[in-house]
Parts: sequence; C-alpha cells; structure tokens
Amino acid sequence: MPDTPRRLAALYALGALLLLGQALWHYLVADYGRILLPALLAPLLLIAALMRLGQQETARLSAYLALVCGYLLVATSLPGEGALPTLWLGLPALLTLLLLPLGPATLLNLSLAPVWLLLADGALTPELVVAYLALVGAGGLAPWGMRHHQALLAATDPRDDECPALKPLPLLEGLESEVERAELLGQRLAVVVLYLPQLEMAGEQFGGAARRALLEALCATVAEQSRDHDRLGRLEPATFWLVLPGTGESGALLVRQRIEAAAASRRLAEIGDLEVRGATCLHTPGHTFMALRQRLEATGQRLADG
Repeated sequence: MPDTPRRLAALYALGALLLLGQALWHYLVADYGRILLPALLAPLLLIAALMRLGQQETARLSAYLALVCGYLLVATSLPGEGALPTLWLGLPALLTLLLLPLGPATLLNLSLAPVWLLLADGALTPELVVAYLALVGAGGLAPWGMRHHQALLAATDPRDDECPALKPLPLLEGLESEVERAELLGQRLAVVVLYLPQLEMAGEQFGGAARRALLEALCATVAEQSRDHDRLGRLEPATFWLVLPGTGESGALLVRQRIEAAAASRRLAEIGDLEVRGATCLHTPGHTFMALRQRLEATGQRLADG
C-alpha cells in the first residue's frame, strides 16, 4: 500500500510517546531507577520514524532501530520469577516477524532463542524450547501465506508490474484472438505502436519514481483518447501496442494523432513534456497473426531507432 511507510512512521512515533509517558509515570510514582531506559529509547523511536519516511536503505535501518528498542524493553522485563516473564517471551519473536522480512526474521529469532529462553526461565527447559519454536513457526505462517498469495496474484495478473498496461503474453493472446475474429467476421483491425524515448533517461537520471510516473502518464493519456474495449499492452520496456478492434486506417491515424497531441500537452516534473512516437499498422485480410506481429515488431524497432 502506498501509505504503509507513513503508517509505520506514525506507529513508531506513537511508541515514542508511550515511552515518554512511561518515563513520566515512573517519575510520578518515584520509581527513579526505571526512568532512564524509556527516556533514552523514546528519541531513538522518533529517529526511526523519521528514517522510515526516507529512502529504502534508511527504511530498513529504521526497522532494525525499532527492533533494538523493543528488544531492550523486553530484556529488562523478562528477568524475574513467576508466569509474567514467560508471557513476555513471545513478544520479541512476534515483533521481529512484524518488522523484518520472513527469512531474516526467522533466522534472527532462532539465533536469539537461547538469549530469550535464559532470560525468561534461567534454564533451557524442553517445554519452554518447544513452546518458543512453535511460536516462531506459527508466527511465520502468516507472512509466508501473504507472500505466497502475492506471488500467485503477480503470476496471474495480466497487468504490467509498473503500469496498467497488459503484459506481453496477455497482449499477444488478445491480439491473436482479435485477428481470428477479424478474419471470421470480416472486420477491420488496427494497432497503434507507441514508443517512449524518455523512459530510459528518466530511470537513469531521476530514479524509479520518475520512470513509473512517465509510464502512468502514458497509460492515462491513452485511456483518455481511446475506447473502453481497446487494449493497451507493453511489449517491451518502452514499446506499447494499442489494439483497436473494428478500426480502419483513418480511425487508427486519428487515435494516434490524438494520443501524440495529448501527450505533448502533459508536463511531468523533472522530465518535462511527455514525448511519444507513434505509428499505425493494419491487419491485412488473409494474413496470419504472425505476419502482423512481425510487422508490429519491425515498426517498434524503427520507432526506437528514431
């Protein structure tokens, strides 16, 4: 989700406020020996909240910083007798699974298992070891299931990973179906080939955000200037095909001109005016899908060569 970094930063900031409240409470009840730790950890969580809003590298570091704060709080609460330390035992494992990816989280939980078990019970009893390992395993099922579900969605989603256009395989399958339909019903079929010459430059000079903004701008422009049943697909990183069923040469030329004109009037931050190169190809009755595909690929290569 796009707002996930802000939500995590807000949670870190809330944790810092709770730690400040805990330090104030210890001061009010005259428990001065327990004021220092929450008072020191609160600024660290605030720093983690600010780092979470930064780049990917600082975001990862913020997770480890928040994890260290949680570990220190749990480590000071575990030593003691009774059932309460055992209750605290599961917190570091679950906190690790929430803040880190599944692989590093599981490895870290297993590596720190002797530390938490000794702090909780003073001895590595078999019952406690089995309970801790079961908690780590059960806690990892949820992120594993989410990753499996996301991988399944990514494998079956016909849309491109960076923009709303179709992936190459669904695009080619849809185009082949349209060719068969045009041959069977005697209808016209046209394809507009679009090329983004600024895409490589945008990614190299301004990063992935500018690259995605450029792709989103093209897809939005095409959607505004085409019909609902027209299909836009991304065959190569900077080459797109717009399949226009039931469209002749004049209609395809008009669509291409509208897209180029609308793109020229769209201005992007850092990149400038959106530049699109276009060309049209018509399906010739009696020719196969492979013949049309070869002409489209040659047209795209010609546009890329300038």
